[in-house]
Amino acid sequence: MKNIKILLLLTFAFFSSCDLEENPPFLDESVYTDPEIVVSALDGIYAALTTYNAQERRLFVINGYSGFFNTRKQGGNINNPNNKNLFSLKPRQNEADVAAMWAGLYTAISRANAAIANIPVTDPSIANQDELVLNDVYGQAKFIRAWSYFSLVRLFGDVPLWTQLPSSDNFMIGLSDAKDVYLQILDDAESASLLINGAAGPYYVKQYGADMLISKVYMTLATNSELVHESLTSLNLWQEAYDSAKNVYDAAEFEGQYSLVPDYSSLFTLENENSTESIFELQISQVASNSQMGRNYTPNNYKAGQAFGWFTVNADIYDDHANTYPDDPRLDATYISEYTNNNPTNNWFGSLSKTWPSRTRGNFRNSHPFLFKYAVKDVTHSNQYDDKNIVIYRYAELLLMLSEISNELQNGEQLSYVTQVLNRVNLSNLSYVNADQSTFRDLIMREYRYELLGEGEDAHNNRRRGFDYFLENIIIPHNTTTTLSDGQAMNFNNKDLTLSEDPNQVMFLPLPLTEINTNELIN
Repeated sequence: MKNIKILLLLTFAFFSSCDLEENPPFLDESVYTDPEIVVSALDGIYAALTTYNAQERRLFVINGYSGFFNTRKQGGNINNPNNKNLFSLKPRQNEADVAAMWAGLYTAISRANAAIANIPVTDPSIANQDELVLNDVYGQAKFIRAWSYFSLVRLFGDVPLWTQLPSSDNFMIGLSDAKDVYLQILDDAESASLLINGAAGPYYVKQYGADMLISKVYMTLATNSELVHESLTSLNLWQEAYDSAKNVYDAAEFEGQYSLVPDYSSLFTLENENSTESIFELQISQVASNSQMGRNYTPNNYKAGQAFGWFTVNADIYDDHANTYPDDPRLDATYISEYTNNNPTNNWFGSLSKTWPSRTRGNFRNSHPFLFKYAVKDVTHSNQYDDKNIVIYRYAELLLMLSEISNELQNGEQLSYVTQVLNRVNLSNLSYVNADQSTFRDLIMREYRYELLGEGEDAHNNRRRGFDYFLENIIIPHNTTTTLSDGQAMNFNNKDLTLSEDPNQVMFLPLPLTEINTNELIN
């Protein structure tokens, strides 16, 4: 596994100059018929997704805009620029992290476009081994482009839709309607599902990652009719979502492709990378991508080296989880509120650090638990960089998706899927057993939170059912939390964020000023 991580070092250096304003990395089209070179191109595409902009800053933005988190980045107080704006659902046009994420994802799209434009595709039924490799890489490029646009369109709405390479007379494009973007995502993901075959090697996404993406797109469209392209209006969107998700489930059930790991907490450790639960996982090399996930998202002084603890979870989110499932082992894997200071350079080395719920709240800094999933678990770790992979899609989410979809279709299968997720952590499914469709829907939307908090889907799940759902189920319950679990009166002025209730702020991020100022075709 580490060999492919080290390989990214070479391909990252080779491809790092490629972006939307530059030529594709290979100018000689003939090299795209060489399987070895094409696989190196694929590594370059994936390398774009492991950069600081495409990962650390993408996760910072997505989690920050979910309504579930607050941050200590740029100051351990409620009034730091991130808490006042993005994390309070009041994003500005000049958010530096948003602009960096935008650039990172469009770089990945640009590299994918270069491969898609140049790699010849052969009918899989007659392809030889070399041609299967080319097909696989082409399909992978289609998947990465689809995944990147799905990330962008859900956050921004209308975005520039690049499906070709820039040229001297075509180096900027205007915004495409979100309906067209979703249609392109589906087209790319369906091509990826047909062409990805594993010939390029292990640890790349399989065809089932594309199927899971297709299902996610149809789920989004099923709850947002204004995003449905005219060519899709005759479809039963929930059924389309089910069919694609069921492809992945059948691969797990009948081919042994995926299964839940027995120990939930092991999912977030270096030792359990590329587990049986992983459907789409980015291979992270500290020497290749200088990943600072561990530095940025490990609680302050939890480990020997520098750690910033940028994510703390809103206390009401923790309290809701703990009150719903007080014996849930996912609590300890997801949150941390008490630990020994393990930084020998710190004046409080060896002392206990505590925040909510391990202590009462006196100020912002001790009012919320840290998100623990992305933390470096080795307390002796002294490097700011780390190697831990980033899991984008996993099988537990696929099961929750099937449960939600089945509830919408009322096909009688919804209880079986969520029960598998709950059985893994020894929790009862009793609340689901006699639930009507509406109650089941509310329960499963909360189950996503308990299972997947902080892993990159919260912002989208919270918005997927529209503004009213987001307002009534996340924003207002947070803003009206009047008493804390320890009986103290809530003081939002110095302990917690007040989330915006303005749909013009809450639903979409504004386009980055860097794009507006450099693209004459965007008003």
